[in-house]
Amino acid sequence: KILTSLENQTRNMAGEGEVIACHTLEAWNEKIKVANESKKLIVIDFTATWCPPCRAIAPVFVEMAKNFLDVVFFKIDVDELQSVAQEFKVEAMPTFVFMKEGVIVDRVVGARKEIIQETLLKHVGHVSSA
Repeated sequence: KILTSLENQTRNMAGEGEVIACHTLEAWNEKIKVANESKKLIVIDFTATWCPPCRAIAPVFVEMAKNFLDVVFFKIDVDELQSVAQEFKVEAMPTFVFMKEGVIVDRVVGARKEIIQETLLKHVGHVSSA
């Protein structure tokens, strides 16, 4: 199969099964644009280093990225990218925002593994096989 440039860009953002951490507004704008154009489900973990529930759910989120290869996973530190957190109306951490083609389709507030997984399955319908 020949990959389109867009598919290559999406794959190369972090590699399948990885969480993309954006530390600058420029990186965020560039990577979210490519992810939106891919038409894949996007899940954004809004987190903070000082937040114990955020630290607790982080390895679970990484594991989800490995299991849902056709989903693009992002991690945003609300202290690094306050404007992005404000744009998505994040008021508590962690907040998980689910998007498709630039439109928010769901949101989970709190480190609620089962709810996050159920929401992923609702929008994707299956776990990817590596």
